[in-house]
Amino acid sequence: MLQPPTLHEALIHLMVVVSASDRNMTDAELSRIGQMIQTLPVFADFDQDRIIEVAGECQQILQNDDGLDSILNEVRDVVPDTLHDTAYAMAVEVAAADLHLEREEKRMLQLIRNRLRLDPLIAAAIERAAQARHRRPA
Repeated sequence: MLQPPTLHEALIHLMVVVSASDRNMTDAELSRIGQMIQTLPVFADFDQDRIIEVAGECQQILQNDDGLDSILNEVRDVVPDTLHDTAYAMAVEVAAADLHLEREEKRMLQLIRNRLRLDPLIAAAIERAAQARHRRPA
């Protein structure tokens, strides 16, 4: 029997799923995932040497027919309720990293919001903050 993922693994799986949702994992998205893993307090005790291994595990899960559902359920079940907004903020950061949201990425964020049962106002605030952080001068 497989062990349930750790908090760190579930969060990394979530970020990988968002990056892969439009079938194009950009350098900007992968770089942002790495930056968050290196700097966010939620990853303070994560072994950085495992990033590639955990991302590979996510890709294996996604090969299954119910892979996406499995990952979304693991995030919902493993990530404490108090960190659901943090998980969503990380997902939004990955989606926003290349300065363009594809339709598939928007759909993925909607699925995540629903699975985590986020308050719509909180989700909108997280999205607006990411938009402001990634905006370029006109």
